[in-house]
Formats: sequence, structure tokens, C-alpha cells
Amino acid sequence: MRDIELLIPANNLEVLKVAVHFGADAVYIGGEAFGLRAKAKNFTKEEMREGIEYAHEHNVKVYVTANILAHNYDLEAAREYFRELNEIRPDALIIADPGMFTIAMEECPDIDKHISTQANNTNYMTYRFWYDQGASRVVSARELSLKEIKEIRASIPDDLEIETFVHGAMCISYSGRCLLSNYFTGRDANRGACTHPCRWKYAVVEEQRPGEYLPVYENDRGTYIFNSKDLCMIEHIPDIVDAGIDSLKIEGRMKTALYVATVARTYRMAIDHYLKDPAIYEAHMDWYKAEISKCTYRQFTTGFFYGKPTEETQIYDSNTYINEYTYLGIVYDIDERGYAHIEQRNKFSVGDSIEIMKPDGSNVETIVRAIYDEEGNSMESAPHPKQQLYIDLSVCPEPYNLLRVERKEDTEE
Repeated sequence: MRDIELLIPANNLEVLKVAVHFGADAVYIGGEAFGLRAKAKNFTKEEMREGIEYAHEHNVKVYVTANILAHNYDLEAAREYFRELNEIRPDALIIADPGMFTIAMEECPDIDKHISTQANNTNYMTYRFWYDQGASRVVSARELSLKEIKEIRASIPDDLEIETFVHGAMCISYSGRCLLSNYFTGRDANRGACTHPCRWKYAVVEEQRPGEYLPVYENDRGTYIFNSKDLCMIEHIPDIVDAGIDSLKIEGRMKTALYVATVARTYRMAIDHYLKDPAIYEAHMDWYKAEISKCTYRQFTTGFFYGKPTEETQIYDSNTYINEYTYLGIVYDIDERGYAHIEQRNKFSVGDSIEIMKPDGSNVETIVRAIYDEEGNSMESAPHPKQQLYIDLSVCPEPYNLLRVERKEDTEE
């Protein structure tokens, strides 16, 4: 059996540390340029250095994305960027463009190269090609079935790794190569500036009847015809392992720390349970499904893994996230009084019953007994996001525990 890596996204240093504590074997991040999540906060050079150092102290790897489809004017700046990365020393670079790959080989010869899903890696000859160029890993196209991935595994060198998305948002376009954003807004999805037009509502307008909107499907208000359900393979870890996949990748470099912690912890436990004993994995299935639904999601699908998706994988009537829990903050440390120091993310009040989320899988109910600001002033509630607070809880948490509270209503994306 091949070693299984759990690969988790992070859009800033705080989320990287959460991913490390909640079960990641590796974290993938983006710098301030050349990645496909330009709207994510991303990492400065100094933050990247600190994040890599922190991860390595906890035996976690860090991969840096440089997976844009480059234009001529990108290349010189990319060369300088790779020189900087060669000094910072991430564990691997994630690249899609052959030109970018060539520059990376020249400037970072001793850092592993992973081929992004953006490169349309749909067959074993493509995997062999990239292996011959010096790549150590190829990320499978999302259009592949598990049967096809297993065939690729049998047809490529044993030391060439396969990475596959197993959870998160699905792009409507082939291997993520979308032109809608560029067409509608002038922002290029293939250079990191996607505006997610696949989540917008659409209707048809006939050429001779401008202004008369005809339904595409569902009702006379139009439909979210491109809006896919989210991928979730938590119930299919045995098939993932059997296919010979080396790295299980979670999508979400624009997600919150609560999302990252929830998904990382759930998949960490599912993988570990299965590798220890499949019976333990099966016995915990209800827990996995309950926990994975506690972060934002758009219903779930298995994507292309078991054949081509049908209309059942789309959501036509809404682009609303399901959001069962509200994220309150991360515990940075515990002061001499036993109070938890957090940066508040959503409102809560004295007397509220909230939940401490721990990396070991436990969720501990606790009562907010008191709230204090940085000057020590007592507060009845915490309504201001990003405020530094010290809170007295009936159960004392630990650093890098997350605080959350259950909610009932959905929120718009």
C-alpha cells in the first residue's frame, strides 16, 4: 500500500498553522503572484518563509502554486519569483505551463515540481511526459474516473506520484480552464483573477426579442445552470486508496480557518481509521458525514469518479452555501488568568453556549462566562470582527483550538 498524504489549502499564515494542527501532511499556498487564486489573501515572501519554517517544525510539507498560464510579459518576473522561492525552499512547486516549468527547472533545480490539474492530465502518456521532464508528481484532471486513475497508476513509473482532488468546489470548465470570467469582466481565470461567473444566475434572450428573458430551466426567473455541487469523497476512502493515489487534495485556498480545520480533521481521521482497520472506518461513517457538513458547502457529489456526472450534480435554483456553524475565532494562547486570547470573527455574547473544536476529533461545549477587550474592559458581547479579545470559558481550550457556534439559517455566497 502506498503512503497516503492529506494535502490542505491555506490562504494565509493563520490558516496554514490551523491546517498543520488539524491533520495536514502537507499544505499548499500561493504567493502574491503567479497562482490561480489572486483574490485570496496569499503570502508575502516573509510570511511564506515563516509558514514553511513552522510547517517543517511540525513535519508538514509546504507546496507553492505557480500555476498560471503565462503570457510573454509574465516570464521575466516569474524567473525572479522562482529565484526567491529557491532561497525560501518550499518542498515543491505546483506548475501548469511548460514555459513556467522550464524556468522553474533552471532556477529551482533541487525543488520538486508538481504538475497542476490545469495542465489537463488525463492519460498515462501525459504523466510519462512530465516525468521525463523532471516532475515528481502530477495532479489528475478532475474529469478522470477512479478506474482511469487506477489504469494510469499501473502505466507510469512507481516513483511518480498521483495527486487528486477529493473534496471542495467543482469548476464547470474543463480542468478549470474557463473563459467566462475574461469574457464578462476582463478578469482572466487562467491568470488567477476568476470572478466565478459559473455561480451566477442565467436566462436566455432571443435575438429578435431583446429584454425578454426566457427560462433555461426550472422557472421564469432563470437558473444557476453552471452551478455544480461540491465534491466529497469522505465515504469512498477505500476506493481512493485502491486506485493508487498518493495525495488526497482538498480544494479551498479562499476558505476560512473553520472550513480548513473541519475538512482536514475529518479526512485525517477517516484516512487513519481506514489504514488502521477498515471496520473502524465504516463504524465512524456517520460521524464523518456529520462533521463534514459543519463547514460551508453546496450539497455534495462524487464528481467524475464513478462516471460522467448527470444533471443531478448541478444546483439550478440557488447558489446558496449551506452553513451550519458560525466561525468565532482561533485560540492563539491562554493567559495567566486562564482566559483564551482570540481574534473575533463573528458576534457572540456572554452567556452563549459555544463549541471548542479540537484536533483530536472532540467537540466540547462551553459557556462564555466573560469577555474582555485588550485594555481589560468587560464586554457583554463581541460585535466587531477582528477585535482582539480575552474570554473566560467554562472549559479552558488549548492554543489552536477553534471556536464555533451552531446556526440554522443559510448564508449567501
